[in-house]
Amino acid sequence: SIAEVKVLDVQKRRIPNKHYVYIIKVTWSNGATEVIYRRYSKFFDLQMQMLDKFPMEGGQKDPKQRIIPFLPGKILFRRSHIRDVAVKRLIPIDEYCKALIQLPPYISQCEEVLQFFETRPDDLAPPKE
Repeated sequence: SIAEVKVLDVQKRRIPNKHYVYIIKVTWSNGATEVIYRRYSKFFDLQMQMLDKFPMEGGQKDPKQRIIPFLPGKILFRRSHIRDVAVKRLIPIDEYCKALIQLPPYISQCEEVLQFFETRPDDLAPPKE
């Protein structure tokens, strides 16, 4: 299971097109630590999967029952603000990750969450500028 998640920074990527990724340090319960890189859109996809899989915990029937954290919303922005937006989201995304892994194990250790934080081939060999 995941012991700790810390969002360290944002990084600009130019491949396949210009975008930002969040640099995330993941510590597993066995003591292993990995650094992964995720775009905001991947957090958004995870959030949609979580709300589909856990409608009660997502507050669909009763908002007071919601335990799944809110993801900072999608922002439509002009080109000049992209880094600002990525940086502004850094703390809310860090808080989102921390809240997610502190949910009851049936959520925090579900396949979708574990897969999201698992190391992928492009995490091990990030594209060079």
